Order: sequence, then structure tokens, then C-alpha cells
Amino acid sequence: MTKSRYWPKWLEKPCVMGVLNVTPDSFSDGGKYNSLSGAMKRIEQMQREGTLIIDIGGESTRPGSEPVNAAEEIARTEPVFREAVKQFPDLIFSADTMKAEVARAALDAGAHIINDVSGLQKDPEKAALAAEYNASLVIMHAQGVPKTMQQNPTYTNVLEEVKSFLVKQSKLASEMGVKSIIVDPGIGFGKTLAHNLSLFHGLEELTSLPYPLLMGASRKSMIGKLLDGRETDGRLAGTIALHYHALMYGAQIIRVHDVQEASDSIRIFSAIQDAATS
Repeated sequence: MTKSRYWPKWLEKPCVMGVLNVTPDSFSDGGKYNSLSGAMKRIEQMQREGTLIIDIGGESTRPGSEPVNAAEEIARTEPVFREAVKQFPDLIFSADTMKAEVARAALDAGAHIINDVSGLQKDPEKAALAAEYNASLVIMHAQGVPKTMQQNPTYTNVLEEVKSFLVKQSKLASEMGVKSIIVDPGIGFGKTLAHNLSLFHGLEELTSLPYPLLMGASRKSMIGKLLDGRETDGRLAGTIALHYHALMYGAQIIRVHDVQEASDSIRIFSAIQDAATS
């Protein structure tokens, strides 16, 4: 893999992105952290457990979810960003949003990353915003929109189509002035179990791109399907297995709900890698 000239220094080693949903309806933790004090306590806990990045979202993107208007999303997230940036200056904060207005509010409040699950399909202006604020931009692949994306996802070759999309959208972002680009194949976003497994099997194709790769399979339905219908709270081991596989093939960021366990797995992975080069 040839690294982009603007590979962030904080990504020299694999790291954890901890999920913080300040929503009432996210699939795994909706309603748990949608008060300011609750959000700050959760961030403090995730920092203690080893996260580097906190990904804050104010709109659920679970399959079948209803969209939220920009004003409501800003009301949910902007106060959290503003307070968190003050309280936790050593952390990197990411705005998980598809809307430019929400991204701008987060950046004004001190966010460092825009995490766009639409991959600039819904609002390409987010690339210009990232360039304006010198922020990193996560470009994720998704087929369709959250409300309907799992109804009948179809590909001729999912790996090639996802890779082509990430290359195309990264080029667009770069042309708009974005220096720090991160790519994400979008596990579970408009993809069947077979599609998701094909992406994991072909990770070398994705890590051959010159950008850091983010993988987010935490507690997702593919794990439940592989484990005989296991419910969300029983998917930790499956999450760790998938993410460890991703680390072995060059993923730089794993996006998780269970930060301690993910941090532990990265420590073990890194110790093995360091031993191999010593």
C-alpha cells in the first residue's frame, strides 16, 4: 500500500473509533446517551478504555430508520461537540452526518472529522467543508438510503463496485481540496450477508488504496445471521473476530460500541506486529 501524502500522524498505528449515538432510536444504544451529562460520562469512559476517536451521531442510520431534519440533528449534537471538545482535548471528534449544515455546526464546535455515510452522494458540499476547516473526511459506500437500503441490494461484483466508488469519491474530495481522506466500505449499508463477507474476504483490494481504511462491523446484523440469530448484546465476540481480521489485512480504524474489548484486541495485534519487525 502506498500511503497518501496526507496520511494523518495520529493514524500511524491502528486505533479505535468509539460510537456515541445521541439519538433515541439507534439500533444498539439508542436513548442511552442523549443527555449532555450522559454523553460526557460515556466519552470519559471510552477515553479511559482506550479510544482515540469519538464518532458522534444525531440521526440513526440503522436499516429502516426515518430521516431527521437538520435542525433537530444539530440540536442533538452541537452542544455535545462543544462541551466534549473542551473537556477532552486529547481526543479526536468525528461528526457522523449526511448533512452539510450539521457538519458545519459540528466543525464550528471543534469537530475534527466529517464521517459521511452517504459518501458525498447526498451532499457533496461536505467535501468543500472538510477542505475549508482542514478536517478529515470519511467517505463511506452505501447503496440506497437507510430507510430502504436493505430491501433488495444488488451488485454484479460488490468488491469491485465498492472499490470503484471509493476511488471515484476520494478523487472528487481531493479535487475539492480535502487533504485527509479515510475510506469505509460500509458494512451493512445496502449489502446482504454474502456482500459483507465478500468485502471482508477481499480486504487487500481496499487496503491497496492510498487512504486509511475504516471498518465498522460492531454488533451488526451479519454477526447475528452468522451466529444463528444472536441478538445485538451477544455479538461482541463476532465483532472482535471481524475487526481483528480487518486489522490483519491493514485496516487502520475500527469503529465500535465496545471500546475496552476493541482496544485490548489492538494492543494484542500491535504487540504481535512489533515482534515480527524486531
